[in-house]
Amino acid sequence: MLFRSVVNLQSAKGEKGDPESKIATKIATKMEKTVIDSAKVVELLGPQKYREQTMERTNEVGVTVGLAWTEVGGSILTTEASIMEGRGRLTLTGKLGDVMQESAQAAMSFVRSRAHSMGLPRDFYRYIDIHLHVPEGAIPKDGPSAGITIATSITSALTSIPVRGDVAMTGEITVRGRVLPIGGLKEKLLAAHRQGIFEIVMPKENEKDLPDIPENIRKDMKLHFVSSMDEVLKIALERELEMAPLAGMLNAAEIVARNREEKVTH
Repeated sequence: MLFRSVVNLQSAKGEKGDPESKIATKIATKMEKTVIDSAKVVELLGPQKYREQTMERTNEVGVTVGLAWTEVGGSILTTEASIMEGRGRLTLTGKLGDVMQESAQAAMSFVRSRAHSMGLPRDFYRYIDIHLHVPEGAIPKDGPSAGITIATSITSALTSIPVRGDVAMTGEITVRGRVLPIGGLKEKLLAAHRQGIFEIVMPKENEKDLPDIPENIRKDMKLHFVSSMDEVLKIALERELEMAPLAGMLNAAEIVARNREEKVTH
């Protein structure tokens, strides 16, 4: 996923002036040594205007931690899914680009094809609306690597099984549930490590990129290389999916009520 962050040196220069020039002027006029620490950065650039999203590490229904590539490195983003009675509409918000919207459609097709194994009526989508949201709504986001994150959030919302908050993921999804490789793996792993998330799910085909990852990061983290969404869900969900007998399948109202109940208890 591409997360177009506006945090960069150029924007800082535009608002507060060139920090390098300020330092040079200070040294030239006062002939003193200048140490650049966190306090000095605030003095030169002003108060922090942008923040990196932080995770709560709690297991929640419909909430999955994803990894994104940005122009200034990696970042973490949550993907939230909520369900309600409706007529089968999939609503996408959070300023998502065309490719990311297509990923959401592919994720939805995968979930529909696995309805029975998730204990859902085969026509559940006719009577339920799904709202998918990626916070930081003012910032454009695009790319296919959020596919498995979206599919996990939708699956969790429909089955009321919480997603583990200590696991992050990245990977493209196909309508058959295959997990395809992504770019920016090094930056994404560094972002997860920085946020204290040490268990990552990623495409099997990205295993070849491991030599590019710093050794200390590889040692600290538990990396799962997967080829299918079935593997992703076994790792990311709090408990395994259970196939319900056809006679015991829920209707739309019962699915929504179960989802609300699970959210209240967590």
